[in-house]
Amino acid sequence: MNPQGQIILAAALAGFVAIAVTVAIEKFGGLIGGILGTIPTTIVPAAAFMWLAEPTDSAFQPAMGMVPVGMLLNAIFLWLWRVIPPKVPNWTFGKRLATITSINLGVWFAGAAFSVTVFSEQASMTIGLAALLLGLIFGLWISLEHRPAPRGQNRVSSLTLAMRGVAAATAIGAAVWLSQLGSPLLAGMASVFPAIFLTSMVALWIAQGEDVPSGAVGPMMLGAMSVSFYALLATHTLPEYGVILGSAITWVASIGSISVPAAFWLRFRANRRIEAENPAP
Repeated sequence: MNPQGQIILAAALAGFVAIAVTVAIEKFGGLIGGILGTIPTTIVPAAAFMWLAEPTDSAFQPAMGMVPVGMLLNAIFLWLWRVIPPKVPNWTFGKRLATITSINLGVWFAGAAFSVTVFSEQASMTIGLAALLLGLIFGLWISLEHRPAPRGQNRVSSLTLAMRGVAAATAIGAAVWLSQLGSPLLAGMASVFPAIFLTSMVALWIAQGEDVPSGAVGPMMLGAMSVSFYALLATHTLPEYGVILGSAITWVASIGSISVPAAFWLRFRANRRIEAENPAP
């Protein structure tokens, strides 16, 4: 497949898969929906086509090593959707949402610029592992504070879902394009640009109010670490087993190692909170 075809296919697959996250959170609530919405999806075609574009460890490992750094920034980005809104004045809905979005994106871009500038390619895999561990600790800490995670009562419009798919497709297409240009660190960061989280938060905020996206923050932060795990493991499985089998092995391992334990942990915390609030007579 030619380079342009790889970009288009990766972007199309990413956009199609990405639309499901908002639907999952609406249907299953923030707890389960947050986990389902953060299982490795867009990273699968991104990693596959990055490897096909430049099938060498010297290019692939730095790109994948930067993914956990980006996901740690995404966890902070999600956390800000819980921290910033109470600090913003009660302006009109549009002005308030635009202000919150601008602040959160500004923090992400600042962190991304710092990461790409400071981290060297030689240290990226080590830094990636450290970022994964920090992300897990951060997610576990945030999930200690239980927040209601209700299901959505209103339906997100088809136009909003389509825009969300376009945003995710653009980010993944740019990541594959950057990898083809020989910019692995930028490609790794671009592959985890918070297009999905941004459009999820905004779409749910507009359609459902603040409670639904706020309740999904903790589960999404913790569940998102499965993407970091996928990226690090892919540096071994894709070269060893090929793109198709390697991607399948990595996807299953990521869900089994991160997503499933995270779901059990969050359910346990929710049940403990319910028991504490409703003690047995």
